[in-house]
Amino acid sequence: MKKIWVLLSAITFFAAEKNLAQNHQLIKKWETDTLLRTPESVLYDAKEKLLYVSCIDGVPNEKDGKGGIAKVGLDGKILDANWVTGLNAPKGMGQYKNKLYVADLTEVVVIDMTTAQVVQHIPVQGSVFLNDITIDKNGAVWVSDTRINKVYRIDKSGITPVFQNLQGPNGLLAVGDELMILDKGSLLKMVKSGNLGVYADGMDPSTDGIEMVVPNEFLVSSWAGVIYYVYASGNKQTLLDTREKKINTADIGYDPKNRIVYVPTFYKNSVVAYELK
Repeated sequence: MKKIWVLLSAITFFAAEKNLAQNHQLIKKWETDTLLRTPESVLYDAKEKLLYVSCIDGVPNEKDGKGGIAKVGLDGKILDANWVTGLNAPKGMGQYKNKLYVADLTEVVVIDMTTAQVVQHIPVQGSVFLNDITIDKNGAVWVSDTRINKVYRIDKSGITPVFQNLQGPNGLLAVGDELMILDKGSLLKMVKSGNLGVYADGMDPSTDGIEMVVPNEFLVSSWAGVIYYVYASGNKQTLLDTREKKINTADIGYDPKNRIVYVPTFYKNSVVAYELK
């Protein structure tokens, strides 16, 4: 009887895993012209009904003043390739009220979204490669530095390195009192107590962007060309794999209402939109 139960349990497990792999897929909707200069990150703006795209347009780790932010319509048309210019390898973005916060190599640049003017520079002392940004419910800005393995919090009290000695932190997402951190192939979760735990692992080590689909379920991109669906159990499903085609999938954006994923292709100089089914 015990052997039969073990066998049935194994069959149930593999059937569940098979069904899991069939749960979701990405359906391509459109792709922009290849006029976006090394797009690294996409931020969906529900109010304005458009996308902000950070464009490195140069070497990803150099202060060359070539970078900028573009505006793209939800139909894939490039509205303004030079909405903001003069940045230094801009990457992750976060929006709070009417300000756009951009990780700009060794500082966070704050842009007034009405005037398209840089209104503040926040240097992060000792930083080398600021990469992604998320802003929590209290307005605190969290920013990762992939090269020196730190995650900083910027608030009224100053700039604090909250996490150090990680493996290569990149994508960040604030969810209530929690913080999700992508760290070289793993998804970590910081709870209210401040402790970190592993939520999911075993992904391509170039993990880059993270978006929440529903509570406890996430989309994760890896720069090398993979997008995963991560379930509450920690199981993951590969939705897209373009590594053999050498098409990057950098810091994704997401429209939760219409379930559209926006993928910056980095060296292919475009953004691709997919519907999540």
